[in-house]
Parts: sequence; C-alpha cells; structure tokens
Amino acid sequence: MVTLASRPVDGRRNFPSGLNPSTSNTMRSSIITSALLLFGAVQADPGAKKNTGGPIDASILAHTGEPAGKEIKIANNLTVYISPPPKSPRTKPRSQSAILLLTDVFGLNLLQNKLLADSFARAGYLTLVPDLFAGSPAPSDINDPASANFSIPAFLAAHQPPVTDPIIASAISHLRGSLNISSIAAAGYCFGGRYALRVVNPSPGGADVAFAAHPSLLTDEEISGVEKPVSVAAADRDELLTAARRAEVEGLLLGAGGRYQVGVYGGTPHGFAVRANYSVESERFGKEGAFCRRWGGLMSFWWGGGE
Repeated sequence: MVTLASRPVDGRRNFPSGLNPSTSNTMRSSIITSALLLFGAVQADPGAKKNTGGPIDASILAHTGEPAGKEIKIANNLTVYISPPPKSPRTKPRSQSAILLLTDVFGLNLLQNKLLADSFARAGYLTLVPDLFAGSPAPSDINDPASANFSIPAFLAAHQPPVTDPIIASAISHLRGSLNISSIAAAGYCFGGRYALRVVNPSPGGADVAFAAHPSLLTDEEISGVEKPVSVAAADRDELLTAARRAEVEGLLLGAGGRYQVGVYGGTPHGFAVRANYSVESERFGKEGAFCRRWGGLMSFWWGGGE
C-alpha cells in the first residue's frame, strides 16, 4: 500500500503544482553505518528563461545498461565524463544550458553515476561529471576483503574543500569558457551534494541553481550561505542526514531567505537516488521521484519561469 511520505518545503515561492507530492512504500533495510559514508544539483542563469523545462518522464532515467557518454581530459589534466543530449525525437536540447553532476565517493567508477549523467542528457542537458578523486574513488564494496585497508576517515580527510573546490572550478570553467554554457545546474549526490550547495554560495560559487540528493557532511555555513534556488531529496532512513538534521537544514534554508524545496522519501536508505534497489518499490519510487519531481520540478520552476 502506498503512503504519503513527503514533506516538501518551499521558501518564498511555490514550485509547479503537481510536482511537490512524493509517495512510497515502507521497506525492510539493514544499513551498515560505515557504508553510508560512501553512498551517494542544478543551476541556471535568470536570463535563460528560453530554456523551458517541462515535466520529466521517468522512462528517460536509466538504472542499467551501457554508458552513452565518454571520458575526456580537459584543462589541468582533469578527467571528466561528458554526455551530450542524444539526437532523438524524444530529446529537446536546452541550448547553452548544462548539468554539472557531482558524484558520490564512488566517482566515475560507478556505472550508475554515468547512467545518471546520460539520463540528464536525455532530458536535453549537456551533462559533465568531473572526476573528483583523481582516479582513486572509494571501492564500490567496502565489505570486500580486498578493501580491508580502505579507511573512510582518511579518504574523506584527503578530499576536503581545499582539494575538491578547484576540481569543480575547472569543470565550471570548461563549461562556461570552452563550451559556451551560460546556465549551469549543479546536481550533487551524497558527497557531491555538499558541493552542489557550495557552488550556489557566494564562494566558491559558479552555478545558478542546485539539486542535492541525500547530501552528507554539510556545514551550517554552507547551508545558510545558499543564495540561489535549491531542491533537496532526502531519505527517511539516512544516518548521515537524520530527521533532526533535516529539520536544521530546513531552518537554515528558511533563514537564508531564498527559494528552496525539501522532499523526504519514505522507505528509502541513504544513496537511494543513485544506487536504488529496483526490486524494492519504495526505492525505485524514491529514485524516480527525486529525478522527476525534485530535480525536474526545480528545472521547470527556474528555467520555465513558472510559479
């Protein structure tokens, strides 16, 4: 039985009607706390109203398959995965607009991260995914004996903002300078969710709107410093973003005085918007809802200019 499990919160201005509610089934899930740190946003120029965003069709969201984009090197020897809108009758390219996808700690090695980029591309947006970990992301299975020497605290300590911000700045510079992109939407997942919000702060900045799914490690300053529209998709069973912390996040966003939206998906664990178990209805609903409602609603609101 489906139960309502979303409490969208929108500051100062409503998102398009019909895009707020989220529902899901309850689920049984065991969560390994250490793995939670490893599971894993969207922006636009006010002048880009011509790029109207319509309703997002869940059928464009790929969870399995082969990547359609490719890895290339850009300035500063940075590896990025780039996925342009496909030439298809179903795809309406959004000129001079792009998605900057900021991944969880599994980075470009995780198939689902590339498939997410391809899904954004099928929605019409050139999508660029920078390698945030210089080719050495977290192992996909920390319970594998081969990963016994992997240290979560050491890994996170090695990838703090002084290291990660310049990588993201290079990706943004490539989008705006080399690809002539005027409107950038940051989409961040888990580890990347923190940085999606950072790029809509005055510093480091660089993006126009932000979407963050189950963000982790956010500081109060990063939340209260948000200056541009933000949409957040949260799991109701997330030990990294608990109900108490979600309330704090909402309060800080409200205090920031900007436009924001928070949606909570019932029966979902941390990481659901990337690594959903599609055999569990609540997780599949959550992943599709985060993509179509939280991100899709933000895009319709901002680039579409609607109330």
